Amino acid sequence: MSILTIGTMAFDSIRTPFGSVERVIGGACTYISWAASYWYNDIKLVSIVGEDFPEDEVRALQQRGVDMEGLVRVAGKQSFYWAGSYHADMNNRDTLVTELNVLADFNPVLPEAARNSAFIMLGNLTPNIQLSVLNQLSSKPKLIVLDTMNFWMDNAMDTLKQVIARVDVLTINDEEARQLSGEHSLVRAAEAIHKMGPAYLVIKKGEHGALLFHNGQIFFAPGLPVPDVVDPTGAGDSFAGGMIGYLARTGDVSFSNMKTAIIYGSTMASFCVEEFSLNKLRYLTQEELHERLRQFEQLSTFDVRELSVVNKA
Repeated sequence: MSILTIGTMAFDSIRTPFGSVERVIGGACTYISWAASYWYNDIKLVSIVGEDFPEDEVRALQQRGVDMEGLVRVAGKQSFYWAGSYHADMNNRDTLVTELNVLADFNPVLPEAARNSAFIMLGNLTPNIQLSVLNQLSSKPKLIVLDTMNFWMDNAMDTLKQVIARVDVLTINDEEARQLSGEHSLVRAAEAIHKMGPAYLVIKKGEHGALLFHNGQIFFAPGLPVPDVVDPTGAGDSFAGGMIGYLARTGDVSFSNMKTAIIYGSTMASFCVEEFSLNKLRYLTQEELHERLRQFEQLSTFDVRELSVVNKA
């Protein structure tokens, strides 16, 4: 059962209170693939880069078990580039530069082997591209996950709703959930979004964790406090990669297992933010991963004692 992931592979320049880096490797597809590769080794990537994208980065992903047949390299053109500066709270940022470059003409054609993938991760791209990918699938996947953002809600809402109607899981942040649903309460927002199509809704709240909604049930995964948040840039995509990697590994898309998948996603995001770019995700060990999972378990596990009420009504 393959994972098919579609998204950007890019260069980022990032400024945070902890420092700055220039033209490091970024992109949704890159982070998703790296995070998922720790839990699953049948990943098919579809993306586009220019002639400037390092070949050793492509080989590194291949060594992680990522099939790069769907990667298009355009000679004579440059890869997608983004530059941003984070505020002191690390939750807000300003975009300084966006250069679409090869992404402006991205019209993905899925390799034949990718069309029967069981798990689909639609990274943050234009809804037209996401819809095109869904229309190329040869069989019904076991699970389709969609990541999107408020920009597409502002500029392509009608097409975005067509995509949302065809997916099983939608991952957005709390501000986007309110905008998409028109509801301030996240519980009511989830109810409205479920009616649009997705059986599962994941609302990401940055350092404050994530909420999972399904059929009237709610699960909250806390954010793990880490000593230093150096670079949050790829955290959401690392979350998505960890989540779908775990789900593909287990083959179980029940609500109970989805809760565990949220913890696996949060684990990968917690590592990602500790260093710039992919620096932390490249060299994780099994011991580090399992220890971080145990920390999440201890953070959110407790015993309930049913004490008798002292003053009865």
